[in-house]
Amino acid sequence: MTLALRAGLWLASGAFIALLAAAGAALWALDIIDSPGPLAAARTLVIAHGSGVLAIASRLEEAGVLDRPLLFAAQAGLRGGDGLRAGEYAFEPAVSIAAVVEQMRRGRTVVHRLTIPEGLTTAQVVALVDAEPALAGEAGPVPAEGSLLPDTYHYSYGDRRSAVVQRMRAAMTAALTELWPARVPDLPLESPQQAVVLASIVEKETALADERARIAGVFFNRLAAGMPLQSDPTVSYAVTLGRHPLGRTLNRADLQTQSPYNTYVVTGLPPGPIANPGRAALEAVLHPDRHELIYFVADGSGGHAFARTLAEHNHNVARWRALSQQSAQRPTPATE
Repeated sequence: MTLALRAGLWLASGAFIALLAAAGAALWALDIIDSPGPLAAARTLVIAHGSGVLAIASRLEEAGVLDRPLLFAAQAGLRGGDGLRAGEYAFEPAVSIAAVVEQMRRGRTVVHRLTIPEGLTTAQVVALVDAEPALAGEAGPVPAEGSLLPDTYHYSYGDRRSAVVQRMRAAMTAALTELWPARVPDLPLESPQQAVVLASIVEKETALADERARIAGVFFNRLAAGMPLQSDPTVSYAVTLGRHPLGRTLNRADLQTQSPYNTYVVTGLPPGPIANPGRAALEAVLHPDRHELIYFVADGSGGHAFARTLAEHNHNVARWRALSQQSAQRPTPATE
C-alpha cells in the first residue's frame, strides 16, 4: 500500500469519525431539548419587548425554567429565533426546552380576565380598568355614561387600558345594533339611546333576571299614564352624578333634588343613562312584559312585590316596613 493511499484512508477514517461524533452530538442535543427541564413549580415570567434570543435564554435560566441556555438559543435559532414573542408566559413544571421554544413561537401567553358587573357607572368601570396591574397606559377620558357594555373581557399583559375601554364601547354599540331592530313594536322609545337610559334604571332596580322585563313593563305603564317614573336609583345619581356611590339611605331632601335625573321631580326619561346596563337589561326593555302593574316595592326577600292599584301598593309598603322593623330588632349574633 502506497503512502498516498494510506494517507487517503486515514483522512477518510477521520472524517467518518468526525461525522459519527457530530451525529452523536445532534442526537444528544435532540434528547436534551425534549427532556424534562429543571423547573420545580409552575412559574409566570414576563419577557420584555425587544429581547433577543440570548437575552431571553439568560432570563429563562435566571428564572430556573431551563439550565442550558445556549442549547435553547440554538434550538430557537433553528426554529427562527426572531419569531419568539414577548409577553407574559406561564411555564409548567419540568417544561422542556423544545416546549418553551414552541410556546414562545406561538405566543401562548397568559390570558387575563376583567369582569365588569352590570349596573356600574362609567367612572366605576374606568376605575376597575385603572386598577388592573397587567394593563399599560392610561384609560383616557371617562366615556359617556351608559356607553360601556358590562361583560368579561380577555386581555394579555401589556395591553393598553385605552384599548380595553374602546372594546367595551364597541361591544355596547354592537349589542344595540343587534337588539334595537328586533325590539317589539309600538315601544315609546325614539332611539337606542333611550333604550339604554331605561335599561340602566331597570338594571339598578333589580338584580333578579325574572324581574327585569316586569319592571320594564311597569315603567312603560307609568310613561303611558304620564306618571313620573319615581325610581330611587335616579335620585342617587342626581345627588352623586355617578362619581361615587351614595353610601347611605336616601332621605326626603334627596327626593326633592332639582335635577333632570331625579324622576321624582320630572316626568319622562332622564336625559341620559344612570349606569351601564347589561345585555339582559337591554333585552328586557326592548321586550317588556305586558301587564297592568304600576307599582313595586321590595318584598324583604331580595325581590319585589308588584301592584296594580295604590291601595295594593300601600299594603305592600306596610308589609315591607314591618319586615324591616323586625329585621332591625333582631339581636345581632354573638361573635367569638
